[in-house]
Amino acid sequence: MRTQVGIIGAGPAGLLLARLLKIQGIDSVILEQRDRAYVESRIRAGVLEQGTATQLRDAGVAERLDREGLVHEGVEIAAGERHFRIDFQELTGKTVVVYGQTEVCKDLIAARLAGDGPIVWNAADVAVHDIDGNRPRLTYRCDGQDHDLVCDFVAGCDGFHGVSRQSMPADLLRTFERVYPFGWLGILADVPPCSHELIYARHERGFALASMRSPTRSRYYIQCSLDERLEAWPDARIWEELQRRLGRAAAARMVTGPSIEKSIAPLRSFVSTPMQSGRLFLAGDASHIVPPTGAKGLNLAISDVHYLQRALVAWYKTGAADLLERYSETALARVWKAERFSWWMTGLLHRLHDETSFEAQMQIAELDYIASSRAAQTALAENYVGLPY
Repeated sequence: MRTQVGIIGAGPAGLLLARLLKIQGIDSVILEQRDRAYVESRIRAGVLEQGTATQLRDAGVAERLDREGLVHEGVEIAAGERHFRIDFQELTGKTVVVYGQTEVCKDLIAARLAGDGPIVWNAADVAVHDIDGNRPRLTYRCDGQDHDLVCDFVAGCDGFHGVSRQSMPADLLRTFERVYPFGWLGILADVPPCSHELIYARHERGFALASMRSPTRSRYYIQCSLDERLEAWPDARIWEELQRRLGRAAAARMVTGPSIEKSIAPLRSFVSTPMQSGRLFLAGDASHIVPPTGAKGLNLAISDVHYLQRALVAWYKTGAADLLERYSETALARVWKAERFSWWMTGLLHRLHDETSFEAQMQIAELDYIASSRAAQTALAENYVGLPY
């Protein structure tokens, strides 16, 4: 089989890249290790930067996003019983949209299968070959048969554990990592949110986040140790802890109910450089991971796609290779800024030390400064709504 761009991974990065290329008349084939039902049920991020929403509109897949997405003009930050609001609209003129990554993938898959090109589900044993030549190849196994896909370029959009980064020359890669000594215990429930905007809470017992997926579906998180077991956290205990950490006002508005999903996720910051070698280009979690505190993971994947599709379109339309050659440098400039913001938000809001420690007092002082400084609030808002491409 032959195509112009071989894409590994049917997550938001791979799906959006394929969609944007098709609009420009460039064909692709997507190889996905899992089946469609699995991809469309993965519970992931839910806050879209304004630039991400614009990209989805440009791709023609935002009808449901614009109808069902919740536009947020700010967030609330809580420190004990003290609450203050960061007004995105006033400070930056921008907003964010709450719309689940699961829904983004459903929209992109529907567009793809409506005529954009194939998705090979259950593609096993994917391997990348000949990335230093003009005709890289992808081999894989599906339905008991071996297949060979010849491409002009390969886009590795298959996540942290995928084959793409592992296919980069080992002597070329350099990685940077921070593993955090705690995780997030998340609960999803079909109950109305306790606030119409997100609440980020720093509490002496640990961080908490009140979020949502819709007006009737809530997503909450609490900081927990990495050795916690879900069995030790029945729903009632989670709700009680959320009410304690989010404060009296949020607790009074909180509607509790049975969970429809619970999970514990470790937190890490990770960057692998460069993001390209020969004709293999990495995008999204294949190259970088951020802690979810700054709501940057999905949005970074979309910004990578912006730079990569622009470079590929330039190559196919004009033969110019300069954007392809600079892809890694260009994408990483934005990646590192998002990594910094996510690392800073994580350090600001999580329990890292005893409350009597110097570090804990610095967190409190930093929050006091943000609460009283328009300049500090503007810096937070600019990063949260998304830095320009």
